[in-house]
Amino acid sequence: MKTSIKALLIASVCLPLAAMAEEQAAEPVMVLKAAHMIDTVAGKRRDDVMVIVRGDRIERVGKIGDAIPEGAKVVDLGDKTIMPGLVDSHTHMTGAPFYGYEGLKVSVPRSALYGAKNARITLLAGITTVRDVGASGYSDVALRDAINDGDVPGPRMLVAGTSLGMTGGHCDSNLLPSEYHQKSGGVADGPWAVRAKVREVIKYGADVIKFCATGGVLSKGDSPGAQQYSLEEMTALVEEAHLHGRRVAAHAHGTDGIKAAIRAGVDSIEHASILDDEAIKMAKEHGTYFSMDIYNDDYILSEGLKNGMLPESIEKEKAIGLTQRQSFRRAYKGGVKMAFGTDEGVYPHGDNGKQMAKLVEWGMSPMVAIQTATMGSATLLGMQDDIGAITAGRFADIIAVDGDPFKDASEYTRVTFVMKGGEVYKGK
Repeated sequence: MKTSIKALLIASVCLPLAAMAEEQAAEPVMVLKAAHMIDTVAGKRRDDVMVIVRGDRIERVGKIGDAIPEGAKVVDLGDKTIMPGLVDSHTHMTGAPFYGYEGLKVSVPRSALYGAKNARITLLAGITTVRDVGASGYSDVALRDAINDGDVPGPRMLVAGTSLGMTGGHCDSNLLPSEYHQKSGGVADGPWAVRAKVREVIKYGADVIKFCATGGVLSKGDSPGAQQYSLEEMTALVEEAHLHGRRVAAHAHGTDGIKAAIRAGVDSIEHASILDDEAIKMAKEHGTYFSMDIYNDDYILSEGLKNGMLPESIEKEKAIGLTQRQSFRRAYKGGVKMAFGTDEGVYPHGDNGKQMAKLVEWGMSPMVAIQTATMGSATLLGMQDDIGAITAGRFADIIAVDGDPFKDASEYTRVTFVMKGGEVYKGK
């Protein structure tokens, strides 16, 4: 009887171990070889690297010449430079190429279909993870789920669903006259109404909460510098979101709105265009991230009017664009935590990499720029253990360029190889 019990105990241990070993052996193994790798953790370039990928994760990073696992598929990238996939913390993936009154013709189902197209374009541009900060009718939730289910190719997505805002504010819809009684789905006024709206968007699938703390450039009838929502409303919103484990992103251009949002406890300020010394000091003390879209100005001023943006919006951008870039330089030098956020959807999808050159132009070193666009954004998203670096245990999100991005930041606009979760989408 004792022998039988002992045999059963041994079997109960050995069988699961054998099953685990068999499962691991069944996972596909791929080996990437490349002349160069940007090590975002160590902050240096490594040469002659070999990355072993098992399933969707990185198993080991070594040197060319190390032993290759039996049966592994080898992908030799030659002289290319590999790096972690970029992480964009401010996108609008279902954004359509229509602005102002032209945007009124885009239905929610059509937005979702645009999103499916945009997701593929964005992934192939080397953006392997995004935080989407507002979409109509929860089309971003549908897109995230479709990507996760394998229905369409696209980056990993954290989504906000409907952005929250006050009546008549940047997150409302102000293009139609009063007889239409049009109001955006995220509009809520007063602390308890705001709390209820946070609960609602979480109910329908939001991973993150986004609200408008000031006016905006592309909205009608408001000023980017003017605060929207009182401190009381912002505090209630942030408390409710954090209660449910959701991080909070605040759209904020103006100084007063930025400071109020920081006081309320938001996790990130989006745009952060008009800063004073106090706002920079507050952000540093609170550990608040800035996600600043400093490429957008180029596109809006050169292409916006002919693509349907309101003349009012062009004038707003003329007034604020340079100030935002100057604020970026001061905030970075002041020690504020930075994420890589581009406002994709305002400019054509897939052009995210154009902002990398702007980061360098306005004060970052080439290494800090790539660390911001990988580890910085990953940490803001709470995904620092899974993405942002080519290290053992993290998702195999790896991209490559032909040239040296430290000498020419435009290389980020010419990504030639894209792997997400161990699957190669470009450069096979």
